[in-house]
Amino acid sequence: MPEFDRGPTEQFAELLAKVPEPPVKTAFWSDWGPVFYRGRLDGSARVLIVASDPGPTERIAGRSLVGNAGQRVQGFLTKLGLTSSYVCLNAWAYAVRPSQAFAMKDRLDEPEQMQWRNAVFDRATDTTLQAVVAMGFMAQEAVRLWTARPQVGLCEVPHPSSHDTAELLNAWRDAVTRLRAVVTLDDDGDNTGPNYGTDFQESDYSAIPRRDLPFGAPAFLGDDAWVRAKPSGAQNSVSRPSPDDRHTLIWKAPS
Repeated sequence: MPEFDRGPTEQFAELLAKVPEPPVKTAFWSDWGPVFYRGRLDGSARVLIVASDPGPTERIAGRSLVGNAGQRVQGFLTKLGLTSSYVCLNAWAYAVRPSQAFAMKDRLDEPEQMQWRNAVFDRATDTTLQAVVAMGFMAQEAVRLWTARPQVGLCEVPHPSSHDTAELLNAWRDAVTRLRAVVTLDDDGDNTGPNYGTDFQESDYSAIPRRDLPFGAPAFLGDDAWVRAKPSGAQNSVSRPSPDDRHTLIWKAPS
């Protein structure tokens, strides 16, 4: 049987559908709508990854952390021996315009936003949770505002798209070392492989598992190794072209 994500339960979908509108519409790519999660929503996650907001590949997939940054995160989870027991959420369900990121960090504590986000965090986690990883300043603030956060280890690390590669790798390397000691690996996982070196290698990426994507997603969605192999320096197969980035996405398939 083909693996695919069958989506949230009806009850969870009702909660997700109550997502508040962005606090400042012009600060978000709000016309594309929200993106909510990737991974397990049934309470079986051992690790919760919290990042910032969805990018253009995430909008195509309808799942969080699927593009280049998400494939780095999947590589991080692979180093922990996790193949399925995780859930990825964001501080914002709507894509934030980069120039507005710090201003929107200060809006995370608005009651309507915080109550909905915390309800999603609460519903997505259970007693199986062993660690929370907050990636980037937006995620770290969202986790700080999570009033009922379980008493499990918290790793605060740079966002996977951080431009300071040395800082990112040092923090992620330390986090992998810490988490390997506390996170139970999946039956088909392996947490004895190499940790991060001094540069990101293609081996530090992992393709997004089919079980995390909707039925019918093309085979290349969630695996941009072919893009990264090109000399252009591009990292994602999906982009927002200027000046019509509010209403146009460009999605390229491999030849």
